[in-house]
Amino acid sequence: MESEGGNVAQERGQRWCGGEGSWPGVGGALGSGGLLFEMLRSTRKNSKSTWKVLIMDKFTVKIMSYACKMADITEEGVSLVEDLYKRRQPLPSLDAIYFIQPTKENIVMFLSDMSGRSPLYKKAYVFFSSPVHKELVAQIKKDSSVLPRIGALSEMNLEYFAIDSQGFTTDHERALEELFSENAEGSHKYNACLNTMATRISTVFASMREFPRVHYRVAKTINASTMTTLRDLVPTKLAAGVWNCLAKYKTTIPEFPQTETCELLIVDRSIDQIAPIIHEWTYDAMCHDLLCLDGNKYVHEVPSKNGPATEKKEVLLEDHDPVWLELRHAHIADASERLHDKMTNFVSKNKAAQLHQARNGGEVSTRDLQKMVQALPQYSDQIDKLSLHVEIAGKLNNIIREQCLRDVGQLEQDLVFGDAGTKELINFLRTQLGVSRENKLRLLMIYAALNPEKFESDKSAKLMQLAGLSADDMIAVNNMRCLCGPDTKKSSGGGFTLKFDVHKKKQAHRKERTGEESAWALSRFYPVLEELIEKLSKGELPKDEYNCMNDPSPSFHGLPTSSSVRTSPAHSMRSRRTGGTWARPRGSDDGYSSDSVLKHASSDFKKLGQRIFVFVIGGATRSELCAAHKLSSKLKREVILGSSSLDDPPQFITKLKLMSVEEELTLDDLQI
Repeated sequence: MESEGGNVAQERGQRWCGGEGSWPGVGGALGSGGLLFEMLRSTRKNSKSTWKVLIMDKFTVKIMSYACKMADITEEGVSLVEDLYKRRQPLPSLDAIYFIQPTKENIVMFLSDMSGRSPLYKKAYVFFSSPVHKELVAQIKKDSSVLPRIGALSEMNLEYFAIDSQGFTTDHERALEELFSENAEGSHKYNACLNTMATRISTVFASMREFPRVHYRVAKTINASTMTTLRDLVPTKLAAGVWNCLAKYKTTIPEFPQTETCELLIVDRSIDQIAPIIHEWTYDAMCHDLLCLDGNKYVHEVPSKNGPATEKKEVLLEDHDPVWLELRHAHIADASERLHDKMTNFVSKNKAAQLHQARNGGEVSTRDLQKMVQALPQYSDQIDKLSLHVEIAGKLNNIIREQCLRDVGQLEQDLVFGDAGTKELINFLRTQLGVSRENKLRLLMIYAALNPEKFESDKSAKLMQLAGLSADDMIAVNNMRCLCGPDTKKSSGGGFTLKFDVHKKKQAHRKERTGEESAWALSRFYPVLEELIEKLSKGELPKDEYNCMNDPSPSFHGLPTSSSVRTSPAHSMRSRRTGGTWARPRGSDDGYSSDSVLKHASSDFKKLGQRIFVFVIGGATRSELCAAHKLSSKLKREVILGSSSLDDPPQFITKLKLMSVEEELTLDDLQI
């Protein structure tokens, strides 16, 4: 069954699985997948049609592609997925489910489909992704031929994109440019971006029935004579926008809490300009930084079933993969060791694998493992996952060696922790000829974030020449200052904790963590957000740097105690009913891994305190997402990270360059 416009699912192919986080068939409390299936299943009660058509606009197609796979939708009785704006074949015997944004254009298209003597479909079940204006509802009601054909008219409040079990984005890839560039002042895009972002953030709380205390970073003016810029007011304005949406939800959404059930902290990228650029050494971060993945999609070569040749295979690094779940937040050296142990363990327990090992001189390569998939079909899934990650870890270690990343990483962290300065940077640029231009650029950007005053003279040009960078590269370095508050060097308001140590020659911009020593090198760095979340959990956010939109009510319990969840009348209606995670990861048996708290979510969640939400305007990093997972275990409170986007270092650098480009370009037009 296919219309003239073509099936959206067929046209997009793997796009359904191409989002950062493809969800299992039954989503968790936060998971958009669970809400979407509620939508699909709710139509079964009143519909006589066994199969239905699902119609979406461009935006809701993207939400759906992040939330679930096409096979999951088919299981719910959807035989065809269509684009609202493409010409479609009439199917008057089938009911249709519309999942669309509540815009005037979409309403016009819907009415065109369902009005008159010959509607395209028998009955329409309409679900809006966010609150719909009364004027648009009135427009629908005006058409007397459409009203009897409507089976449902409902607000889903679902305009966020789940990237993993504890992360979401609002899909604002141009937020840095539209909110923080010099051209942002007075631009119509500034308010449009903030308003849309506020609406999408609010749908997270609407869908979960959570009502937060809204904390935000205040504008960092030096004194009363300093004019506060629009850029510095971004967190304040976004907090106000979210608060306005939440206030409406209290009166319009059934069962929406009337008192606070959780915490929300809104910050922007200025709190930590180093985290998006520095080399992060966890398995997940290195994969996305060094392997040029398409979202979560990795393409590798496997032996062909029809001969000695190889063929390309696409795989998704996501929650469905138990090896990925176990290793993603581990240090790359730890991940490599664990993979070696898993491979050794598999071979020791399998006679066929031992024979294969003996024939190949005692070593089992990635290639050998791939061949075992064909020779030992009963272990195919297990070997398949293992061989995939052995190959990926091998590639990462080769890149680390070839690009001298250990030396680069050491200098990066020494600069941040005050063990190196200008002299060491210059010496490195002069002597390390094997370091790539991109890695020299990242070093210079870290240096600029730590020492912005050094780039107000001709020193920047000399450093650029020494590093072999282009004028285009220096745009990214100079635009780091667009994210700086006016008092970055005078206080810790910019997010960097200042620490003076008589044993160190340099000034440290990040203090050492006590009690968290690691066996692995290059694991000293941590994002500032980690420190802020811990302070928020303890109620210790600096009063002069962070304000709150609403004081807590007497019934609010923000501390991570189990009694606060059981005794407080203000609890999350949806989350406590269905479980504590967006999606339940499967197959992680590793108590050390950061997912261990989520593995037994149905039982462990009752022990957790109220949730902490953090939203980063201008792009979050994988180190910050990792911190959300780690702190959920440490604080016994589920920490959920939201952002305008999730950026890897190459993407972030490209976006910084776009901040100075006036003409309309896409992110693909400008590469580092």
